[in-house]
Amino acid sequence: MHAPSEQSGAVARTSRVAQLERERQGMPRQGRGPARSVVVRRWLAVGALVLVALLYYRPLKAYVDARGELAQQRQIVQKLQTDHDRLERRLGSSTSLATLAREARALGYVRPGEHLFIVKGINHWRKELRVSMMARRGR
Repeated sequence: MHAPSEQSGAVARTSRVAQLERERQGMPRQGRGPARSVVVRRWLAVGALVLVALLYYRPLKAYVDARGELAQQRQIVQKLQTDHDRLERRLGSSTSLATLAREARALGYVRPGEHLFIVKGINHWRKELRVSMMARRGR
């Protein structure tokens, strides 16, 4: 039989051969983590991704903000376009002399030769008139 030292040497050679075979096939070493170079490469990749994310943050934020602002501006333009169309229709209808005269009267304009009288206290007069009418009916 073999001596105990020879037997342990044979097992060590066999495990070393198995380890070399696994490394050659791309398998990690048994009992230990991945090689240091693999860990470094992984951390470099993570760092590169973080750097890219940081570099893209501001432009992406500016783009999203600009899109939101553009949507608001489009709503304002749409409202202004609606108002413009309404005013165009109103202008088209106000070209007749009767409409212009009615609008001028509403603004307080008078025709040449007319006199403008400003009457105050009409609401008070109406109230008194209503009270007197009620008193006549009550008799």
